[in-house]
Amino acid sequence: MTSVIPPSSGPGDLPPGAEAGAVPPPSTRRTGWRAMLPTRTPKLVVGLGLVAAIALFGLIGPVFAGDPDTVRDIGLTAPSGDHWLGTTQTGQDVLDQLTRATRGSLQIGLLVGVMATALSAVFGVIGGYLGGVVDEAFSLFSNVMLVIPGLPLVIVISGFVPADQRGSWTIALVLALTGWAAAARVLRAQTLSLRNRDYVAAARVAGEKPWRVVCVEILPNLLPVLASQFVFSVIAAILSEAGLSFLGLGASNSSTLGTMLYFAQNGFALQREAWWWFVPPGLVIAAFGCGLSLVNLSLDEIINPRLRRPGRRRASRATPEGSRKHAVRSTAA
Repeated sequence: MTSVIPPSSGPGDLPPGAEAGAVPPPSTRRTGWRAMLPTRTPKLVVGLGLVAAIALFGLIGPVFAGDPDTVRDIGLTAPSGDHWLGTTQTGQDVLDQLTRATRGSLQIGLLVGVMATALSAVFGVIGGYLGGVVDEAFSLFSNVMLVIPGLPLVIVISGFVPADQRGSWTIALVLALTGWAAAARVLRAQTLSLRNRDYVAAARVAGEKPWRVVCVEILPNLLPVLASQFVFSVIAAILSEAGLSFLGLGASNSSTLGTMLYFAQNGFALQREAWWWFVPPGLVIAAFGCGLSLVNLSLDEIINPRLRRPGRRRASRATPEGSRKHAVRSTAA
């Protein structure tokens, strides 16, 4: 009887039921946003988580908290079951104050972000697209605002405003007017580059109005830059407001994280070792700034893919799709 020897399996042979180019089963691979978020954008996930948590705390917290202005006879007390973050020297609950102050700081940051981004878009995008005398005038004004020291100018402007008129809108307006120039320079440079593109020239030749060319052809390509500048403006606004309030030049008729630090300093919280009075607002400012910074870094990586870590490119090549794309690029080279 002749024995049948099975053929030897080589490196190119496939197991039974497998086909060339077959995709691994779903149990061994991750698809869609689940594959993208944890591995490719961890900074974005952490940043959005911090921002969302603090935003919800500032928006929903005051609904469930008590009146932060209620004065009790217990004086300065440490955290306990009745007062989770303790009380101030006048017996006011620190947690109730923190919820209201977080909402006030978020409101000022959002107002400054919107106004500063709008001003930078007007002076940067419109001036860069129109060119000529308009661009020269806008650039001159932007340069003048850029060379003036920001913090001293904010202190001087806030000092001239009476204390009873320094509300959230006043502080937001002052911070927005002194913080848009650098972003306008960046937008002008990007607009000058986009103005010479073929699709923009085709829109002008087709008889499109200037406002339509700017809104339809140029602004959509500047959205990542505008988003990054908006996030940076919010960060700078919250930190600047906290600094002004700590110096006594902030929003005197509203509650913010900076005013909490100001009253904690006046109450000698550090000398009395009342850490629960000044540490929570400082941690909220630091956590919110950290979250927005991580979001800003993620936006920078979206705008410029070269900023992404080399490990991500190696991880993408490890997948079947990434290996095939890398092989195609190597063959073409």
